[in-house]
Amino acid sequence: MLKRIFCLSMALLFVCCSVFALDDFDLYIKQYPKADSGECIVNDILFAEKEAPDDNNRVFYEIFVGSFSDSNGDGIGDLRGIINRMDYLNDGDPQSGLSLGVEGIWLTPIFLSPSYHKYDVTDFYKIDPQFGTMEDLQELIDLCHERDVKIILDLPINHTGIENRWFKNFCNAHMMQNEQNDYYNFYSWLDEGAAIPAGRVFSKVFGQKLLYESNFSDQMPEPDYDNPFVRETFLNVALHYLNMGVDGFRFDAAKYIYMGDNTKSAQFWDWYIGELKKVKPDVYTVAEVWDGDGVIDRYLPFTSCFHFSASQVAGIIAETAKEGDVNRYAQWLESYQAHVSSVSDTARPTLFLSNHDMDRASGYLTLASGQMKMAASLYILTPGSPFLYYGEEIGVRGSRGGANSDANRRMRMLWGDGDTVQNPRETTYAKESPYTVKDFAPTADSLLTHYKQLIMARKANPEIARGTVTALSFPDTKMGGFISTWEGSSCLVIHNTTDRTRTVDLSGMTDLSFDTVSAVIGVGQGTMEGTCITLDGQTTIILR
Repeated sequence: MLKRIFCLSMALLFVCCSVFALDDFDLYIKQYPKADSGECIVNDILFAEKEAPDDNNRVFYEIFVGSFSDSNGDGIGDLRGIINRMDYLNDGDPQSGLSLGVEGIWLTPIFLSPSYHKYDVTDFYKIDPQFGTMEDLQELIDLCHERDVKIILDLPINHTGIENRWFKNFCNAHMMQNEQNDYYNFYSWLDEGAAIPAGRVFSKVFGQKLLYESNFSDQMPEPDYDNPFVRETFLNVALHYLNMGVDGFRFDAAKYIYMGDNTKSAQFWDWYIGELKKVKPDVYTVAEVWDGDGVIDRYLPFTSCFHFSASQVAGIIAETAKEGDVNRYAQWLESYQAHVSSVSDTARPTLFLSNHDMDRASGYLTLASGQMKMAASLYILTPGSPFLYYGEEIGVRGSRGGANSDANRRMRMLWGDGDTVQNPRETTYAKESPYTVKDFAPTADSLLTHYKQLIMARKANPEIARGTVTALSFPDTKMGGFISTWEGSSCLVIHNTTDRTRTVDLSGMTDLSFDTVSAVIGVGQGTMEGTCITLDGQTTIILR
C-alpha cells in the first residue's frame, strides 16, 4: 500500500529558487511553502509508506577535509567549515529536496600530522590545529546525529608518522638497549645487515644500527601487530572516538597490517572489529582492500570493503554509463550482492566511482554528454552503502598525471560564494572545473540536482538500499534494470544509457505487477502506459 504525496514539481521548485539573487546563495536551502494539503514532496518522487530502519545502508559522502570548506580564512578546509556546510550536505528533511541529502560522512584523517593529507599521524588523540579542535569534532558529531547522518573517521593504523611519540620512544628504547621498555618492540624492526624479507621495505634510523619497516614511506613506520601492547594501544584509539559518538571507521591500507600475508591481516581485523562491536554492536566499518575479489573475500566476513574493480575508467559503472550493456550491469549487480551476502552476514555492497587516491570521474565521464548523470544513477541506486566523493556532484576535476603526488586528485571544493579554501600545497593540476555549487544549486537540470534526486529517490524507495536484487533481461541491452525486493515489497529500476528514447513492454518479463511511477530522474522523461515503458535517453525510471 502506498501513500501518495504530491507537492511542488522540480521545475516549479527551481523556478522559485532562481528568483533569489546569487548573493543570497546561502538561502537556497530555505523551506518552500507546502501544498494546500499540508503534505509535501519535491522532485515528483513518490515516497513509500514503509519507512526504512536505522541501519548502515546509506549513501556516504567522502570529505577530504583540507580541501572542502575553510571557516577561518587560512585557505585550509576544517571541521568548522563542514559544520557550516551541513545544510548543503543534509538539512534534516529527507523530503525537502533542498540539500544533497547524504546519509553518512567519511572524514579523511583529522589527527595531528605534518602532511597535508594527514595519513602520517603524529598523535591520534589530537585534532590537527589546521582542522580545528576536539570540541569542533564533538559539535559535528552531534549535528550529524541530529539530522540522522552517520559519521565515520578514516583511521590509518597500518602506520604512524615518524614524529609520533611512540616511534620516538621506540628509537630511544633501542638506543638505550632497554628491551623491557614497552616501546622496544612497538614497531616492526631488524638489525642493520639482517636479511630483509622479500617484498618488504625497511629504513634506517639515523645514528643507529636499526631498521624499521616502512613499506609506504620512510616517513611512515609500521607497528608490529604481533605485540599485544600495540594491539591494545590502537584499539584504545578507536574506542576513544566511539565513546565520543562516531559511528564507525574507514580502515586505510587494511591488507598491509601484515605485509604480504592476507591471512594474518584478516585475522587481525576479525579481532579488532570484534572488540569494537563489543562496545558498539552496530559500528559501521569499511576497509580499503585494493585488490581482486579473491583477496577481498578474506576480509568481507568482518567488514564491508570498497569494490575497486567496479570503479574508475575501466570499471563496469563507467563502461555502462557510456551506452554500455545494462543487462550485463544488472546481472553483475545481482551477482555482486549475492556474493557479498554469501560471504558475510554484515558486510554490504560498497560501490563508488572514484576517491582521493584516484583520478576524478569528470576526466573520463563528461557533463555535456550526460555520462556523469548516468554513472551517478547506476551506482547510487544500488543496495548497501554507495560512496560519493566530495565534488563529484558538481564535476570537480583532478588527475595525477605525471605528478609524484595525489594532491591533484584532492583539489578544492568549488563553492562560488567566497569560500577561501585552496588546493593542497602539492597541487600542480592547472585545469580547474568551470562550475561551482553556486552555479548548479538553482538549476533544475544540473548534476547537483541529479544527485539530490537520486538520493531522495533511494530513500523514498527503501527496497533499493536494502532489498535483494533480481536482474531482468531486456530485449534492448541499452535499456535494462532490476527488481529489488525487501520485506515483501518490490520496486523496479530501469536505466536507458543511450541518448535516444526507448520503449519496452514489461509483460512476460516478471510475475510482479508494477503500476505506479515513483520517480523519473535523468536527462529526459519517462512514462508508463499499461505494461509499456517509454524512457528518454540517459534517464532512469523507478516503478512500484
